[in-house]
Amino acid sequence: MLKVGLIQLRTPADQAAALEHAAPLIREAAANGAQLIATPEGTNLLQRRREAFFEKVAPMEQDPAVIGLIRLAAELRVWLLVGSALVKRADGQAANRSILVRPDGAVAATYDKLHMFDVDLPTGERHRESALYTPGDRAVATTAAGAALGLTICYDLRFPALHRALAKAGAEVLTVPSAFTRPTGEKHWEILLRARAIETGSFVVAPAQGGTHQDGRATWGHSMVVAPWGEVIALADHDEPCALMAELDLAEVAKARQAIPALVNERPFAAPLPIARPHDGAARSAAE
Repeated sequence: MLKVGLIQLRTPADQAAALEHAAPLIREAAANGAQLIATPEGTNLLQRRREAFFEKVAPMEQDPAVIGLIRLAAELRVWLLVGSALVKRADGQAANRSILVRPDGAVAATYDKLHMFDVDLPTGERHRESALYTPGDRAVATTAAGAALGLTICYDLRFPALHRALAKAGAEVLTVPSAFTRPTGEKHWEILLRARAIETGSFVVAPAQGGTHQDGRATWGHSMVVAPWGEVIALADHDEPCALMAELDLAEVAKARQAIPALVNERPFAAPLPIARPHDGAARSAAE
């Protein structure tokens, strides 16, 4: 049985304040017996204004929040997934990066978010992650606290092929640290998390940002854990900062995959040709 702690945050726009905000909740999860603790996307900093963001962002090794979180993992002797830290790359661009820290404080793995959330929402909200971050180019599966993990971040949730590839690589637990917007979170968050669990026969661990942040954004919260058969086994039914606990029986992964062997039944196929659509009235008449 793997005991996990999900940290729901309302991260401010400054790394020192972000560490002060997250640390007590991480300590609470560790005190409650969590072996693996996961924080949401943007744990170290949330600032959507480009100029202000690049004034604050720092390399991973120099970021005050990242440094503090690594030290905290070593102090508490827990595995800590910094769901993502927004950090400066060597080329001066930024990355949205998951950082898995061992109980001895060593960095076990990192993953840079693959899919950029570039969208104009019906509410009028406009998001352009590609204006701030350089996307990653590789999927990452690793181990922590005796479990095989597949790392993803937020918008990656909408891309089933990534989660399927992680499960086929052996991942039993898919991590989805997020900062979902309120409109999309309310409509899609739980549905997508449950779908990814069912499709892959995996546990899905999804710590989230929640509430209205210093930079003006509003996030959905509702951190949750979904079991391989699709049931929600832990839920923070709100957007307030908290530490959510869950126990994962990893034997349930093998049971689900044996019952629905979709990962091994998959077959290659040729993609369909693009559907031809008539472009004018004459073409439509001819087609009819």
